[in-house]
Amino acid sequence: MKAIVVERFGGPEELVLREAPDPVPGPGGVLVRVEAAGVNPVEAYVRSGAYPRKPALPYVPGSDAAGVVEAVGPGVAGLKAGDRVYAFGAHTGAYAQRLVAPVAQVRRLPGGVSFAQGAALGVPYATAHVALFHRGGARGGERVLVHGASGGVGLAAVQMARAAGLVVHGSSSSPEGRAELEREGCVRVFDHSVAGAFEAAAAECGGYDLILEMLANVNLARDLEGLRIRGRVVVVGSRGRVEIDPRAAMTRDADVRGMTLFNAGNDLLEAVHDQLVAGLGTGVLRPRVAAEMPLGDAPKAHAAVMGNGKVGKLVLLP
Repeated sequence: MKAIVVERFGGPEELVLREAPDPVPGPGGVLVRVEAAGVNPVEAYVRSGAYPRKPALPYVPGSDAAGVVEAVGPGVAGLKAGDRVYAFGAHTGAYAQRLVAPVAQVRRLPGGVSFAQGAALGVPYATAHVALFHRGGARGGERVLVHGASGGVGLAAVQMARAAGLVVHGSSSSPEGRAELEREGCVRVFDHSVAGAFEAAAAECGGYDLILEMLANVNLARDLEGLRIRGRVVVVGSRGRVEIDPRAAMTRDADVRGMTLFNAGNDLLEAVHDQLVAGLGTGVLRPRVAAEMPLGDAPKAHAAVMGNGKVGKLVLLP
């Protein structure tokens, strides 16, 4: 099969398309013919060698994929050859024509959901769910800002927050992103690249109960100033260090909470994905695909995923 293989850490050029052995499902494993693979920023960090968790070299990147079951290993029940599925979490790597995943990390794809949409689920939607409900403690009626909401995680969070009865604000630096947030039902949308826009939005609503922050090194200090009493900021993404005034947290009894999906644990992830499948089935969750690219364009995809302005998730097509 063809796969993207990383033999040394470095820039996007280290993503090389080559022939690789077909994986074989062992006990509890599911062999999936990959029709689409999702691209996430964390995969670019890992490839660079700058991420705290590093895989053994060489490796095939990627954790999110959707496709068709080709075979199952001993002990697998509930799935069979021909089933449309998506896979998430630990497996042999999504940037490939085939992968093997543990059956616990494979779910049937509801009818009407495309393979590209299925590949947009794993990291973004699970991250949004954990950030909102498990780390953020979101409750119906609260006011939440998704700060940088037009990417895969942001749009997922907006959809979930609205379904849970929160009052949702969203920000995006691109006109396309802001239009998408308005279509998704955000009651207030603003351009976070405009000086004073965040402060005006926070003042207008009396502050936020919860902020999901995608770029903490730029926004965290201001986020604290925009919280209500006992408000929370959940840091979903950051690309550097930041200086804050602790008094902004003290005067509000505010919390800053970090999160990474690596800490979620298998039991939580499996429960989260059961809920995601339910949301897909009802149409509450609607993954947005920003672009579909050939597998060999993985280096371009990694460059693009670290840029600004994309709306939704980048997907590779093997």
